Amino acid sequence: MNAVNIDRNSFAPAKILWRQVWGLAALLAAITFSWIAYGFYQPRILIRIGFSDLAVWLGIFQGLLGAIVEPIVGWFSDRVLSKFGSRLPLIVVGVTLAGLIFVGISWLVETQISDGLRWVVPLLMTVWVIAMIIFRGPAIALLMSFAPTNQLPQANAILALVLAITSATSPILGLIFKHIGASMTFILGAIALLSGGVLLWRSMPRYLATGTTSEAVSLLNKTSLTGYALPFLVGLGSGLEINLLLHLLPHRLFHAFDNLAVEYWQSGILLIAGIATLPLRSLFRRQQVTLGMGLGLLAIVICLILSFADNHIIYLALVATLGAMALGLVLTNTIPLALAMVSPNQAGFGTGLYFGGSGMGTTIFASLLVTQGEISPINGTISSLVALAIASICLYVFANQK
Repeated sequence: MNAVNIDRNSFAPAKILWRQVWGLAALLAAITFSWIAYGFYQPRILIRIGFSDLAVWLGIFQGLLGAIVEPIVGWFSDRVLSKFGSRLPLIVVGVTLAGLIFVGISWLVETQISDGLRWVVPLLMTVWVIAMIIFRGPAIALLMSFAPTNQLPQANAILALVLAITSATSPILGLIFKHIGASMTFILGAIALLSGGVLLWRSMPRYLATGTTSEAVSLLNKTSLTGYALPFLVGLGSGLEINLLLHLLPHRLFHAFDNLAVEYWQSGILLIAGIATLPLRSLFRRQQVTLGMGLGLLAIVICLILSFADNHIIYLALVATLGAMALGLVLTNTIPLALAMVSPNQAGFGTGLYFGGSGMGTTIFASLLVTQGEISPINGTISSLVALAIASICLYVFANQK
């Protein structure tokens, strides 16, 4: 690990630490890979062992659980940072636990599980989700230590690029997972998580962040419940909008050009969004991330509404491209906004609140999909407008508090 010049008062370096940013990006790529593997086999395994109904609702329950656990874990990571000078102990625990559970699941799926022990599998899956939450938020909060505050969008663009490109490989990974089987897939997931954790560890600068100062404590005490609700609700609105975008637009494209499956259209949108983060990262400084997020969410809703105006494939492809660029703008500003909405010593809590809210938005979307079977254009439009209203009001309140 290498020494770097750190501003001890803000916990931020004098320039972007690109090696550390790429180390964090490697861990996020491993996390995304593991979620894809989990999402591919979770329903299949549950159906195979006789939990068909649970396969539908377990993900929704885990989303609700994540919305509660993520802010708590983020708050606890801030306490760990204050006491030990690093979030790495919590990240190491989470990575190790998630990897071990993946190995345990890989063994279980190869054995003949008795009826009395079937419940162990969904329980292990839920514990795995909690383990992922334990280190995902604290890891993301490290970005504040890797870049000056006014350059966070530029650093975060790399994370968004890696996240989007890794997510875009989902259809190809699904074919590979199907070929190699569940056991080998979960072993690969464990290896990916441990490798990502090692890469992050080796890239970390040699310094210890200072503990909570009296000024930070004062900021903590002055923050109201409304202030803490803002990042959660913005995360909820953006999470719901992103899910609607990645569901409605690909389905519109599929119906217009049915030679390509929905998941490949989703991958195309994610790939364009990831590439778009590179030119978009210089448009908004840290002080402007509220505007960047608001414009991105507004553009997504406009694209969703425009997609229902015509069924021509070229028109829909153009709208989808614009929607993907809007998604790139949202992804570029996500983490800087979450960090900006709380005081510097609450970076873990801020990311926990935001991504907890985003998980709640995903849960609401999944509930709509389960109860309605298919989201109609009118319901999709109304849902996206409601999500935009929630996020926009909270962004406006936050902008006028500063």
